[in-house]
Amino acid sequence: MELDLTNHFLIAMPSMLDPIFGGTVVYLCEHNHNGALGVVINKPTDMTMDVLFDRINLKLEIQPDTPDAMPELYRRPVMFGGPVQVERGFVLHSTSEKYSSTLQVTDEVALTTSKDVLEAVAHGNGPDRVLVTLGCSGWSPGQLEGEIGRNGWLTVKADPSIIFELPVEERFTAALALLGIDPVMLSGDAGRA
Repeated sequence: MELDLTNHFLIAMPSMLDPIFGGTVVYLCEHNHNGALGVVINKPTDMTMDVLFDRINLKLEIQPDTPDAMPELYRRPVMFGGPVQVERGFVLHSTSEKYSSTLQVTDEVALTTSKDVLEAVAHGNGPDRVLVTLGCSGWSPGQLEGEIGRNGWLTVKADPSIIFELPVEERFTAALALLGIDPVMLSGDAGRA
């Protein structure tokens, strides 16, 4: 039987000292015999959505008088999604509409790589829930299973509210809580019984 961790969180174990993935939560959008694809959901860049829109020449429908009047969505940070295709945007979103390049992950969550979803968000008629990343995380066939076997990741079925509703700094702890684990109880050592 093939392991399918689509719609699961990968939670980095303390033993993962990798500067890219240490302390991260990755949402897996696809996992099959070809490998795995996901995005980091808790590693913000220094770019906010409004800056991203400006850089890709998207005019915001709502032009606030002051930065404080800017809708919260436009002030959210863009995430570092992973080391693959870092110049490309990946948008996790609720599934109200279909866009050009959309991977339907679940009934509630989709991943889109086409600009049309960002155009809809900029015009105020995009999906209700949005998380934008630059880059993604990818694993070749068997690579992720090997990392899990070496105690690199914990896995748990994902909860969309952690992705879309919680502040970035709370996502790691909330993902661990799905397993009933407090982060201070984690050890980087693997054992055998």
